[in-house]
Amino acid sequence: MSHFYAMLSRMKNINRWGLMRNTRNENLSEHSLEVAFIAHALAVIGNKRLGKNFNADKVATAAMFHDTSEIITGDMPTPIKYYNPEIKEAYKKIEAVAENQLIDMLPEDLREDFEDIYRTDKQTEVYVKAADKISALIKCIEEVKMGNLEFKDAERSTRKTIEALDMPEAKMFMEEFIDSFYLTLDEQRSI
Repeated sequence: MSHFYAMLSRMKNINRWGLMRNTRNENLSEHSLEVAFIAHALAVIGNKRLGKNFNADKVATAAMFHDTSEIITGDMPTPIKYYNPEIKEAYKKIEAVAENQLIDMLPEDLREDFEDIYRTDKQTEVYVKAADKISALIKCIEEVKMGNLEFKDAERSTRKTIEALDMPEAKMFMEEFIDSFYLTLDEQRSI
């Protein structure tokens, strides 16, 4: 008997943004799907507009699994996770141990395929990290729209972090898609 998918199902029980007051909780499962959508878009943009040749489906799959270690570790708030290089490095090691624990829950003949998902190439990792930041920005925009000014500084700093990536795909995504998140549903439909 394998517990892998039962464990993944628990992602919906892990709320993000634990240090901040939220108007609407965001769980790890929905966050991972949004990151997968965005990472896929970044890879497609890179391929279509910048002549790159990445497997967008592989990028999306890596994004779906990018935070599954948090089933075991919990969601470590960003200010803590990146407080200093020692904590950041220690947490990376903890994440790797948690990922290995999840992989070990799989039947042996499936493990190699999942190891490939968790041990991605550098460009896939770059797309997933950028998508993760864009997803965080979207959460900030949604919270500020709901009047939650607790996310105002996070919105500003997350936008700066995305700009600092100096990633053409992320810049194009931001220019073409982000402003729509400031609109109401009726405004989105009318355009």
